[in-house]
Amino acid sequence: MAPMGQNLLQWEGMETAAIRTESLFRSYRRPRKRWTRPDPNAATEFVALDGVNLEVRPGELFGLLGPNGAGKTTLIKILTTLLAPTSGRAWVDGIDVVADPYSIRPRINMVSGGESSGYGILTVRENLWLFSRIYGVENKLVRTRIDRMLDVVGLTEKANNRVSHLSTGQRQKMNFCRGFITDPKILFLDEPTLGLDVTSARAIRNYLREWMAEKPARTLLLTTHYMAEADELCDRLAIIDHGKLLACDTPTNLKRRVQQYPIFELQLAPGAARIDELTRLPGVHQATATESPNAVDWKVALLEESAIGSVVQHLVHVGGKILTLKKVEPTLEDVFIELVGRSLTASSPAAPT
Repeated sequence: MAPMGQNLLQWEGMETAAIRTESLFRSYRRPRKRWTRPDPNAATEFVALDGVNLEVRPGELFGLLGPNGAGKTTLIKILTTLLAPTSGRAWVDGIDVVADPYSIRPRINMVSGGESSGYGILTVRENLWLFSRIYGVENKLVRTRIDRMLDVVGLTEKANNRVSHLSTGQRQKMNFCRGFITDPKILFLDEPTLGLDVTSARAIRNYLREWMAEKPARTLLLTTHYMAEADELCDRLAIIDHGKLLACDTPTNLKRRVQQYPIFELQLAPGAARIDELTRLPGVHQATATESPNAVDWKVALLEESAIGSVVQHLVHVGGKILTLKKVEPTLEDVFIELVGRSLTASSPAAPT
């Protein structure tokens, strides 16, 4: 069960969603390459969002999952007033993102993983002070907030270093600080732990819990490629692919969607022939494999548990050497593969460049 559930406000009777979209659609015109003959059969548009209907409750830590190119960043750009929708509507804190973007911006903030924001000639502290003042944070509050955030991410000793002298991970930590020092009512975190070491990522996850608990009305929308992170933090999750919303529920309820299928993990020695036939065996609902130089890891969902016998028999018959075999409980990764048909790290068709 997600740990933030106790922070949700009583939703019944509340009129204003923290975030709401209605038939949200966004497309991009594909650029025409110079000096080439136009292809009359080629699509002229790329659809990034295709009729997305979404509602995020006040006080909710909401997760958005999808492979690269699924439409997550496009959705966040619309919600943060950086991009207009092609059609449909969106509201943040009850305000239309197209009709009144200037009223939304003081209420929100955004952090993107891998973002290279900040001014290299300024120090970490000077950058954070500048962003705070741009948002109108009172000067007497700025130092306290900066000191606290630098301590959270372990950047206190780098406070007076120029940003141009920081490593990529340290710049990401500074960007994370920037998202919180303005004390936003609604915060958008797009891959906030991307590129961070395990210890730093854990510190950030712990701080997110504390930050949400301090003021129950705060709302956070998180995108992440780390399934365990989403499972640990989020009250509810939405899964998006090809611009369409495929599912939206709590992590526990989403995992129940695939609980009807017994799941086994098999580790095989590399080199066996015709292993791909595993997906076509009777009783196999779905099977995915991850290869490494020393082993091939299979995750197999069965229509019934007894089918594992025919799976093992087939592997032995084609020369597969089974190193380990165990039954596992379903994970968010299993849910994702069930809905999307591929892993989270796989890409959707590329958007036009």
